[in-house]
This record gives sequence, C-alpha cells and structure tokens, in this order.
Amino acid sequence: MACVAEARVVHPKAEIFWGKLFMADAIVLIDDLFFQAKLHETAKLTGVTLETVTTGEQLVKSAQANPAALIIVDLNARQGALEAIEKLGTNAAGNPRHMIAFLSHVQTDLAERARAAGCQDVMPRSKFTQNLAEILRGAKT
Repeated sequence: MACVAEARVVHPKAEIFWGKLFMADAIVLIDDLFFQAKLHETAKLTGVTLETVTTGEQLVKSAQANPAALIIVDLNARQGALEAIEKLGTNAAGNPRHMIAFLSHVQTDLAERARAAGCQDVMPRSKFTQNLAEILRGAKT
C-alpha cells in the first residue's frame, strides 16, 4: 500500500480514488515514519500530493503507473533504494521526470553510485530538509 498526503491510502497502480482520478505530483521512497510525516505535512502546506512507498520495488511499480514529475529517494531506506534508481535511471535520457536522492553527508560513495545510476540530484539529508518546500513545489512545475 502507498500512503498519500492527507492520510489517504491508495494502491500504487490505482488511478481512481474516492471517485476521482488520482495522480500524485511526486513519488517518495522512504521508510522512516517520522520523516515521512514531515514530508506529508510540508506537501500539504505546499499543495503537493505525494505517494509514499517503502521499498525500491514499490517505487519502480509506482513510477511505471504514475507519471509524477518528481521522484524522491531516501538512499538510507532499507529495501532497494539504489536498485530502484538503477532501474528508473536506465532510461533517464528519455525520462522527463526529475529524480532527487538524499542520504547522510558522510556517504560519498553511495552518493556517487546514485549519480552514476541516473539520479540527477543527490544531496545530504540536511540540505534536502532545509529546501524541502522548494523541492516539493518543483513537482508542480
């Protein structure tokens, strides 16, 4: 199950939600529940709809089913974050979606692997948190 801002729950492949067509502005891979709550609150304040998933496999399925403009990946998620970037980044040249990943600032090797896999922006968690509202607003443009 994927969680959508404002505590809505929707299956990753679902397009109909409460009788309306639903497409998230951004898909986020994150398994940290506290940080997930922060993301949803900021998304609500910025008018951005999020679909959150907790595994790389769910991210790939959601990205294939939802044309969200922004994909955000917590590289410290426990299940398949880098692998999902590799799968989604393989067609990055033809993929108009923006992909952002964040991680601990000391994980420079992991950051380089994410860039090599096709992630356009990789940043420390602190920078991501500081610029979160601006990053999410970018999903609307």
